[in-house]
Amino acid sequence: MSETKHDGGVAVSDRPSPDDGLSAAKLAAKYGLAVSGARPRLVEYVRQLWGRRHFILAFSQAKLTAQYSQAKLGQLWQVATPLLNAAVYFFIFGVILEADRGMPSDVYIPFLVTGVFVFTFTQSSVMAGVRAISGNLGLVRALHFPRAALPVSFALQQLQQLLFSMIVLFVVSIGFGSYPTLSWLLIVPALALQFLFNTGLALIMARWGSATPDLAQLMPFVMRTWMYASGVMFSIPVVLADKPQWLADVLQWNPAAIYMDLMRFALIEGYGSENLPPHVWAVAGGWAALLALGGFVYFWKAEERYGRG
Repeated sequence: MSETKHDGGVAVSDRPSPDDGLSAAKLAAKYGLAVSGARPRLVEYVRQLWGRRHFILAFSQAKLTAQYSQAKLGQLWQVATPLLNAAVYFFIFGVILEADRGMPSDVYIPFLVTGVFVFTFTQSSVMAGVRAISGNLGLVRALHFPRAALPVSFALQQLQQLLFSMIVLFVVSIGFGSYPTLSWLLIVPALALQFLFNTGLALIMARWGSATPDLAQLMPFVMRTWMYASGVMFSIPVVLADKPQWLADVLQWNPAAIYMDLMRFALIEGYGSENLPPHVWAVAGGWAALLALGGFVYFWKAEERYGRG
């Protein structure tokens, strides 16, 4: 196309581009472009996460190794910390406040130690989940990977730490007369369900923590309240025997109490099924499925917002 200049010359204009008038979305579709960091479909997201399984495992192991690298006792603190907590709780609640309420010492001490170890597993997973994104912004912004890999990796780290601590828990149980029986096999499904529950909770807390960093300062108070309401140091049905039944039911059906009771039932010879709420395995599975699936979808929905701003 041409036009005449004022001096009589002829100027040739550029030909119109075939992309003129196309919106950004149409241009992206035409040339096969995608938004950087866009959230993939859920099935594709799961596939990407599975593809990073070796990274998740290696990252969790590295974090576990580095956790106590500056301490002289190193990895022994994985066992010493919950064990010292159990000793303090036994002195305060078992000796001074007599929270055992007639429970024999050969049952109460394993009961208390099991409760502390199992609840610490959930507590540590939650606290690690809160900081999973906000505490690793450099990694999130530098590399492209499914962000769920971080909270899942931290939950896996806490599972590995608990498995290491289980050696001490076995020694305590045997030392107080609870010898290995077939019921100890129930430890495997109980821990598997609790791990699924913890992972879902860590995913939820990771999304909240990425948007509100101050949540990390609030959660210790929330977790402490949850611990006291879950029967870590006392038997809920016994201590609340003179209270309204609905209150004991609510506390006993909360997931932390459910998973502790399953572990106590599996490990401790004198802790029978009469101490468990009805349909306890179904409830444990329901909590695990609800949090694992719901937490994963909830975290995935905000995938493209992590590390922004």
